[in-house]
Amino acid sequence: MACTLTTILAGVGGLYLLAKVVSYARALLSLFVLSGTSLRKFGRKGSWAIVTGASDGIGKEYAIQLAQKGFNIVLISRTQSKLEALAQEIQTKYAGSAIQTKILTMDFTKNLDEDYSKLKALVDGLDVAVLVNNVGKSHEMPVPFILTPKQELNDIIAVNCIGTLRVTQIVAPGMAQRGRGLILTMGSFGGLLPTPLLATYSGSKAFLQQWSTALGAELKPHGVQVELVISYLVTSAMSKIRRPSLAIPNPRNFVKTTLAKIGRSGGAQGIAYTSTPYWSHGLMHWALSTFVGTMNHVALGQNKAMHESIRKRALKKQEREAKKAL
Repeated sequence: MACTLTTILAGVGGLYLLAKVVSYARALLSLFVLSGTSLRKFGRKGSWAIVTGASDGIGKEYAIQLAQKGFNIVLISRTQSKLEALAQEIQTKYAGSAIQTKILTMDFTKNLDEDYSKLKALVDGLDVAVLVNNVGKSHEMPVPFILTPKQELNDIIAVNCIGTLRVTQIVAPGMAQRGRGLILTMGSFGGLLPTPLLATYSGSKAFLQQWSTALGAELKPHGVQVELVISYLVTSAMSKIRRPSLAIPNPRNFVKTTLAKIGRSGGAQGIAYTSTPYWSHGLMHWALSTFVGTMNHVALGQNKAMHESIRKRALKKQEREAKKAL
């Protein structure tokens, strides 16, 4: 009897280990070997891509690299001058390809019906092949939820959640009618790992995970591919990190990898309609999910301690700057 039980336990353990080995192998193939779906599947050259939060960082790179691949670009952001400069840069850089651009100045924190009406009027009749839901907002610094300014809380939800939903609801019907399209929505490790002191931002990104996965199942029969793109830190104004490293790519390299790995899950093994495409982020995601877990007290405690430290440094910096201003 004891021998039988030992054999059963050994068999179960062996199957568990084999499953992890297979998962790791799939992650490595996805991150380093296999190429993604060609963007041509979603629209011919000369069709349109829409990028929100397009004036800086990751959004700007999406716009430039999609134009390089032959898509006309609709640029949406809140700063008119930056949009005009980027549109001119794209048209000059790809003049030989006759790339067209359209711009829409829009502050997503305001959630104005008239802005969304303008967007609908702008894109109606366009063959939109790609939508990049990139616009996003985080906290100015890590802050306990009970101390979060009301306006900051409202702005994060208006930008990350409501803005993404409303833009997608304008664009997705045309894609479904044409039977093709790609919707990329920027996720975050903040949505993967509950993040104390960034509770509202973390919750907004977790919402996008659930919404995007559900939307993927709804739109798949209509030929529209939905993908939530999870990232760790990228050098940007939002992250306040300027120097790239192995774990923190610059926007150019991150976007290049993302567009090359469409349809590949990377480190997000087993999560439908989700990808963690950048190699170091993908390995981190796989390891966290496999060995640590993302919702337990260990991960939560480490995340809390890290953001408490960041908050202390930010408050000290504020104090120094206030003294200098006197």
